Amino acid sequence: MALVEVRNVTKTFRKGEHEISPLKDVSLDVQRGDFVSLMGASGSGKSTLLNLIAGIDRPTAGSVVVDGQDITKLSRTKLAYWRAANAGYIFQTHNLIPVLTAWENVEMPLLLLPMSAAERRKRVGIALEAVSLTDRADHYPRQLSGGQEQRVGIARAIVANPTVVVGDEPTGDLDAETTEQILDLLVRLNGELGTTLLMVTHDAHAAGIARRRLRLEKGKLIESEPVLRVAVAAAGGQ
Repeated sequence: MALVEVRNVTKTFRKGEHEISPLKDVSLDVQRGDFVSLMGASGSGKSTLLNLIAGIDRPTAGSVVVDGQDITKLSRTKLAYWRAANAGYIFQTHNLIPVLTAWENVEMPLLLLPMSAAERRKRVGIALEAVSLTDRADHYPRQLSGGQEQRVGIARAIVANPTVVVGDEPTGDLDAETTEQILDLLVRLNGELGTTLLMVTHDAHAAGIARRRLRLEKGKLIESEPVLRVAVAAAGGQ
């Protein structure tokens, strides 16, 4: 059984008197420990699919099963708890809270879970170490570079040890050098920690670091040929 099973999903939005369906009868399997990139034209439904898998939105039809749990059948309250425990989200623009330190920003998702303060401290420490920001734990977002802010965002996404981590254009606002650092970090998280990752991107180079490359075209998923990640990862580490 796949970790993520999307079955015959359709998502329809109403815009005035018209209905728009970026996703029509889409199905997808993601195995545990996989790293999937998703490309496609603007409006093709990439972010919509990501949000459905992360439990941020619900499909109009079809089902989304994550680790055996059909999240489309959960109540609003249960879905919110499921999301806090099982879904990590990496945003394009960091979305850090400016009045909180890096440590406090990373800790935020854990405050929604039944967890002791000691366990929270342990998990935040591990997450910051994973993104090499232990020495910036007490810094506020304004005291960090753009790349460091994004690494804090990644630490926040993985701190609860979620079932799946999704990223919506995680390098979209970064310069070329910082982009390579973030891509290298994502490869390490997937390879060393076994983090299951799904990433939406417009950047073919960024998409190339994934184990699987998918493209959404006219509501259909098309899979590209597997890529050699060794050369990509090495380039990112230069």
